[in-house]
Amino acid sequence: MANAEKTTGFSHERIETSNFLMIVLIVLVIAVGGLVEIVPLFFQKSTTQPVEGLKPYTALQLAGRDVYVKEGCYNCHSQMIRPFQAETLRYGHYSVAGEFVYDRPFQWGSKRTGPDLARVGGRYSDEWHRIHLNNPRDLVPESNMPAYSWLDKKPVKADGLPRRMEVLRSLGAPYSDDEIKGSVEAVQGKTELDALVAYLQVLGTAMK
Repeated sequence: MANAEKTTGFSHERIETSNFLMIVLIVLVIAVGGLVEIVPLFFQKSTTQPVEGLKPYTALQLAGRDVYVKEGCYNCHSQMIRPFQAETLRYGHYSVAGEFVYDRPFQWGSKRTGPDLARVGGRYSDEWHRIHLNNPRDLVPESNMPAYSWLDKKPVKADGLPRRMEVLRSLGAPYSDDEIKGSVEAVQGKTELDALVAYLQVLGTAMK
């Protein structure tokens, strides 16, 4: 018994006093845990199949999503409604993985300086969004959101859209050849404000 306790104690002592051994064991545990938790998700239809009615972003919506990311909107707005009553009563149906299969990367986030935008699509008119983005305090006096008035003066950069849509198609987005070829023309004469409004207006609409 004494020998068994001594051996066990020696093993713990060896692990706890050897930086290299401790690091190797920690990496091993994390790797195994990661494989067990993450790999099965790639084979679950609920996480890999789009919800019924979900469509990939149009060229203008895709350009608007790029504006959303470029301007750092995700720093203050999440796009993930958690399955809690307080959130579903305020924002609508909780978010499901199938809504985001065409998002590369998804914009779930966890920061809510401003409200969650997962279901903002169709909640307000295009004009409301335009006024709000130009100067939020015109509609919400207590808002601390910065104004994005310059977006209405910047034309959409269309040259990279066909290649971007081709890459997204290779990742699973069902874009047709005609949609890709017509992407530049589809955003002709549009501003970044137009694109951002188009993107906001589609958020969450697949679940409504």
